[in-house]
Amino acid sequence: MRRTGVFRAWKNNMGLGHHSHSHGPGSGHRSHTKRGTQQAHQHHDPADHVHHGARPATTRAMLVALILTVAFALVEAFTGWWSGSLALLSDAGHMVSDALSLGLGTLAVWIGKRPPTQRHSYGLQRAEIIAAALNGLLLLGVIGIISVEAFERITHPSPVHPFPVMGVAVLGMILNTLNGWMLSRMEKGLNTRALLIHVLGDFLGSLAALIAGFIIWQTGWMPIDPILSLVVAGLMLNSTFQILSESVHVLMEGVPKTVSLHEVGEQLAHTPGVIAVHDLHIWTLTSGMMALSAHLEVEALTNWPELLTLLRARLIHQHGIEQITLQPELRRPA
Repeated sequence: MRRTGVFRAWKNNMGLGHHSHSHGPGSGHRSHTKRGTQQAHQHHDPADHVHHGARPATTRAMLVALILTVAFALVEAFTGWWSGSLALLSDAGHMVSDALSLGLGTLAVWIGKRPPTQRHSYGLQRAEIIAAALNGLLLLGVIGIISVEAFERITHPSPVHPFPVMGVAVLGMILNTLNGWMLSRMEKGLNTRALLIHVLGDFLGSLAALIAGFIIWQTGWMPIDPILSLVVAGLMLNSTFQILSESVHVLMEGVPKTVSLHEVGEQLAHTPGVIAVHDLHIWTLTSGMMALSAHLEVEALTNWPELLTLLRARLIHQHGIEQITLQPELRRPA
């Protein structure tokens, strides 16, 4: 088998053997010891560290934001249609996508509350990551629709009634400020960030509609409405790609950006008593929850319980990794 992530310690002055090993996704809950072998194995139950879902305030905030968003989207869509404002219509469409995103996010929070089972030993915490990815795709769709319609309006301008546009835009900014405040108080994670990007896009859309309405009122220049819609779509695009990139990175078991695989490997390998580290893997289970697995070649198993405790404490406090299983292996004779 090809070994990955190999780190070797060149100095060994204490002669102590220790090892730590962490399971990959889908590992079981129980600790196992196999007698008659030179392998010690310890697994820490995910239930010890997983927060079984978000705080009740998180779900309430998302439900309130969902109701307000749906109600205002209907008002904004009607006003945009009646006034002929693409900025309002595009923002109403974006708010409809927000409503879908909030519904999806609320569902993900509810699913994430479910405890680990025999079939899903880490629970369903990754529902948050999947929801963030789906929200990112939804945002891309909204940006595409807004852009196509904006180019159409630039080449074929249509009349816009500025006063209802400005009035609804101000209400939209107030609503999105309230939604942003409520969502910012939720537990942090990719799903929350995706929802906040939706809300920020709505706020900017309302601001664009307000500016467009004022300019049309003062100058009568109609193309400003679709031009500002394109500006808002462009501002949303970068943040959307970031959410999609991070979601895919987590789903592909990538090493978290906050942790250096090389640094962790070197730290483990240079612990007195460790000869080498191999099969080192670090990944994210869900936002704020990292896992690690590694095989350590050691000189002896004499102080294994104490060293396991030491290594685990270092990984938790220095790197924020809590789901840890470390497996010791005595070096085989050449």
